[in-house]
Amino acid sequence: MTEKEEKTAKKKVLFIEDELFVGRLCERVLTNEGYEVDYVQDGRSAVEAANKNTYDVCVSDIRLPGLTGIQLFELIKANQPQLALHMIFITGDTMNPTIQQFLQESGMPCLVKPFTPSDLIAAVKEILK
Repeated sequence: MTEKEEKTAKKKVLFIEDELFVGRLCERVLTNEGYEVDYVQDGRSAVEAANKNTYDVCVSDIRLPGLTGIQLFELIKANQPQLALHMIFITGDTMNPTIQQFLQESGMPCLVKPFTPSDLIAAVKEILK
């Protein structure tokens, strides 16, 4: 096992992103960093995954089909408060007042699209501290 794998051993990430290319790229980045990643494309699938598995980190787009990242956060906070403390949001819609208010009130970290692979890795490592 490499040093990188030892540092992230058994850390499991739920990654939610409706844009397939972005989601698969981020999944690959995190997997190459030694994380076990479950990737889904919508909020409802994320709820199902979170109910079936235990995750150390959840990275979610805010704008998702069916169930938004904000609604997902509220469900996770109610049912899995520990995971809610380890959520990172991603968005390209930083000017939306609802999203701004949510991020400010929740205090959760947010990566603004476009972000770099190193930004994603740094955010995941930071939330795990």
